[in-house]
Amino acid sequence: MSVLNGRDRHLVGRFSYGVTPELARDVRRAGGGREWFERQLAPGSVPDHAADRLRGWWPSLDRGPSDLWRRQVKEIEGGWQVMADYQRWVLLRRMESRHQLHEMMTELWEHHFNVPANGDAQFTWRVRYGDTIRKHALGRFDQLLPAVVTHPAMLISLDNVSSTKQFPNENLGRELLELHTVGRGAYDESDVKASARILTGWTVDMWETFAAEYDKERHARGPVKVMGFRHANKSADGREVTRDYLRYLAHHPATARHVARKLAVKFVRDDPSPALISRLARVYRQHDTDIRPVLRALVGTREFQRAVGAKVRDPGEDLVATYRALGVRVSRPPAGTKGDAYAANQLLWQVAGMGVTPFAWPRPDGQPIDNLSWASPARLIASMSVHRSLAGGWWPSAGAHYRKPAAWLPRKTVRFDVLVDSMSQRILHRRATPRLVQACSEATGCKPHERITPDHGLVRWGMFRLLSVLLDSPAHLTR
Repeated sequence: MSVLNGRDRHLVGRFSYGVTPELARDVRRAGGGREWFERQLAPGSVPDHAADRLRGWWPSLDRGPSDLWRRQVKEIEGGWQVMADYQRWVLLRRMESRHQLHEMMTELWEHHFNVPANGDAQFTWRVRYGDTIRKHALGRFDQLLPAVVTHPAMLISLDNVSSTKQFPNENLGRELLELHTVGRGAYDESDVKASARILTGWTVDMWETFAAEYDKERHARGPVKVMGFRHANKSADGREVTRDYLRYLAHHPATARHVARKLAVKFVRDDPSPALISRLARVYRQHDTDIRPVLRALVGTREFQRAVGAKVRDPGEDLVATYRALGVRVSRPPAGTKGDAYAANQLLWQVAGMGVTPFAWPRPDGQPIDNLSWASPARLIASMSVHRSLAGGWWPSAGAHYRKPAAWLPRKTVRFDVLVDSMSQRILHRRATPRLVQACSEATGCKPHERITPDHGLVRWGMFRLLSVLLDSPAHLTR
C-alpha cells in the first residue's frame, strides 16, 4: 500500500475526518493534495451519494417546525429525540461524505454561530438551521451572517422572539458583536443597545405555528449608531437597516481578524502568529468576505506546513476518524425501539462518553476548538475505551460490520513487524516507526520477527490489542 507524502497527508488530514485508503485514492486521482483541496472547495462537482442517502434514515429530520411541535405536544416524538437523530446523522455523514472539507467547514460555522441542539423550542428549526449553514459554509461571510442571525433557530435561542421596541432584548445584539463578528474590545454598551434595537421585529410565532415572522409593530424606529455604522432607521420595516448593519459588520476589519483567527486556530495551531492572522484578514477583505480564498491562502503558508500534529482531535472527530480508520460499515437501523441497539444510534452514546455530543455545547460561544479543552487524562481514557471496544468489534454489535481480524494480514504468513507496518499504513497512513513496532510488540507479546498466520493467537483473539495501540497513538489522536 502506498501512502501519501508527508505534505499531502498533513493537508488532507487537517481538512478531513481522517485519511482512509479510499480518500488517499481520491487524492492521487486528483493529482495531489492541493488539487484535491481545490476540488473540495467546489463540493458540487464531487458526487456524494453514500452520504446523501443517510438523511432518509431519520424521516423527522425533514419535518417542518409546526409538525415537529405538534408531534411533541401529542407525545408522538419528543424534540430531544429528533435532535438526537440530527446528531447521529451529522456523525454518520462525516464518516461517509466525500465532501470532507465542506463537512468540516459546516461544523466549524455551527460552532461559531452556536445554537444548542437541545432546547424546548429551537429544536423545531434546528435541522433547517444546520442546512442553512451547510449551504453557505464555503461561500461569503456577508451572506452567511444574515442567513444565520435572522434564522428562527437563532432568534429563539438568543431570545430575539421576546424583543420589542419598548423592551429590546440584548442577547442576540450582544452575541452578534462579541462572538459572531468584531469580538470583545471593539464595541461598548451603547453599541449593544443599538444593536438590539436594530434587530427588533425579527420573531417567530411561538408555541403555535412556529412560523418565522417579521413584526413591524415590534421594530424600534429612530437613529441608530453601532461603532462606525449609522442609520436613520425611519421605517417601521427594519429589514433594510438589518441588512445594511450586518453587511457593515461582515466587512469590518475586526470581523476579518476574528474570522481569520478562528480559521487559523481550527486548521493551523492554537497560537497562530499575528502575521498569519493579518495576512488571512487581508485576503478576507480583498475578496469580499469569500472564505475560499482565505482557506487557499492559509494552506499556502509555511506556518500551516510546519504545524504537523499540532491539533488534537475533539471527541466527535476522534469517533468519526476511528470508524473510518477501522473501515466499520454502519447499516440503517430499523424503526422504533428495535433500532436503539444499532450502531447508527449507539454511536451517539459512544461520543457522549468521550466528552460531548455534536452541538450540545450549552453556551452561545460554541464548542471549543483548542487543544487544551480536549487533552485531559479523562478524555484520553475515555477515547482509549471506545477505541478498544471498536477494535474488538464488541460495541456496538448490531448494525455494525467490522473487518475480520484475518483481513488485516497483507498475506497468509507475515512477520509481525511487517504486519504492524502494513496496518500503520492503512490506519495511520504512514510507515511504522521502530517505536511503534516496540509498543505493538509489548502490547501483544509478539516479537518483531515472529511469524503471524491466520491461526496465530494474535489473529484468533488478540488483534484488538494491536489495533488499540495504533488508535491510541498520537498519530491518530491528532489531525
